[in-house]
Amino acid sequence: MLTLFKNARILSMQDDKIIFGELLVKDERIAFIGEHYQGEKPDKTIDCEGNLLMPGFKNAHAHTAMVFARSASDDLPLHNWLFDCIFPMEEKFKKDDIYHLTKCGILEYISGGITAASDMYFEVPEIVKASEELGIKNVIVATKLSEPIESIRNNYLTLNKKGSLISYMVGIHAEYTTPKERIIDIAKLANELKAPVALHLGETEHEVQGCIDRYGMTPVKFLDSLGLFNYGGVAYHANYFTDEEIKICKEKGIKIVTCPASNAKLASGICPVSKYVENGLTIAVGTDGAGSNNSLDMFKEMYLVSVLQKLSHKDASIMDGFDVLKMATVGSAKVLGLNECDVLKEGKYADIIMIDLKSPSMQPLNNIAKNIVYAGSKDIVKMTMINGKILYFDHKFYIDEDVNEIYKKAQEITNRLRG
Repeated sequence: MLTLFKNARILSMQDDKIIFGELLVKDERIAFIGEHYQGEKPDKTIDCEGNLLMPGFKNAHAHTAMVFARSASDDLPLHNWLFDCIFPMEEKFKKDDIYHLTKCGILEYISGGITAASDMYFEVPEIVKASEELGIKNVIVATKLSEPIESIRNNYLTLNKKGSLISYMVGIHAEYTTPKERIIDIAKLANELKAPVALHLGETEHEVQGCIDRYGMTPVKFLDSLGLFNYGGVAYHANYFTDEEIKICKEKGIKIVTCPASNAKLASGICPVSKYVENGLTIAVGTDGAGSNNSLDMFKEMYLVSVLQKLSHKDASIMDGFDVLKMATVGSAKVLGLNECDVLKEGKYADIIMIDLKSPSMQPLNNIAKNIVYAGSKDIVKMTMINGKILYFDHKFYIDEDVNEIYKKAQEITNRLRG
């Protein structure tokens, strides 16, 4: 299948240059980018009418199925939100609830230009099934305490060979929700597999102080002392790292995922992204779950990544808009190991979105890339393509399922969980 995009502005994200030309997709991958394609006749031609093609966003930290808690658990600090609202609702889950709720969240991803997510949640087979059926990439991080280590090992070895849509990372939920013995077991597994470990880390001051009280060390230092990060790691939130912890992150290759909307809404803190950048850490962007955000919207996240740094430093020159756009695409791809869909380049997977530059918020045209960060919204996403397949175009889903049925099932589950 050959699909040709013509009359397109193309932002590859290899640099900040935008070219005007054509892009050819052959089956799942990009086959040509340039001024004019002159090869085999395409099966389908799409006139972009001057709109922008760019890599899709990668949501580097999410709890997709938590759409059930969207505005069902608002206006609470993290500890109360988690222990008094979320955990009691999750105790009512039936096995296939995760499958149906994940599908509902994926629709939001697709409509917002998100071509890949990293889902930290329960019931791995249900997440895999939902992601494959709707055609989105998902890097799954399972953290269920009752899951045997052998099951985690098996998932790592099998799902990372399953295909281009699904991959798997070793993880724990957080230091404060995981017994020390379990952390040690996960560390042993990570060292056996030579794999990084992903987890919530340094999200609140309460969490950090709790670890100090328990073990006499800050969380990063404590976990590193157990060998958890010998092959790297991924730290979600990372709002409160000491200089010593930042040094450990740099030495051990621990990458950072900032989730500013969730942390702002829960009043957890502001991730010192600019400081991490200065120290050479890789930064990605995530939404967290709809229970604490409440949307799964990378445009909102990008805006907050930039402006919160400017505000906290009282320096408008900090956190350049293009650098933030790069974090949400290339940076997130690096953190998730999605190196074949990080930029638009011949041979890479065709995970492409089209930005509608005729939207009022994009007009008139000045610096297009920065304006996506500072003025963009999900409404400007005209198309989402994953692995060469168009899943969303002109505000319509192109999937083999009834969207309203997905919404209906998610509502029925939500009603039961709240009852």
